[in-house]
Amino acid sequence: MPKIYEYLGLILFFYSNEHEPIHIHAKYQGKESKAEIHMLSGRIQKIVIKDKGTGLDSKKRKEFEEFVNAYAEDIVNKWVDYFVKKKHISPQIINQKVKNVRIISG
Repeated sequence: MPKIYEYLGLILFFYSNEHEPIHIHAKYQGKESKAEIHMLSGRIQKIVIKDKGTGLDSKKRKEFEEFVNAYAEDIVNKWVDYFVKKKHISPQIINQKVKNVRIISG
């Protein structure tokens, strides 16, 4: 379970046995949601947030959605590096709230 980011208390990670569509999980205080990044012809078409069990609370879910929208291309690149190229991914700690986010949702 490689940790990819730590953002405002959220831990964002891939499970080591993932499947498509490209997605990233977020945990906070034992609750979990995931963001699916749907691609078409190499371009991000939409991002869909799904709750796992009870899911993140509304504040953390919104922070997660904003983060994924801001970092979607980087997440896709890290997915390819980890699952396709079998590279090690070092986690990033991001302490500042993301700004000016263009929401891609479906």
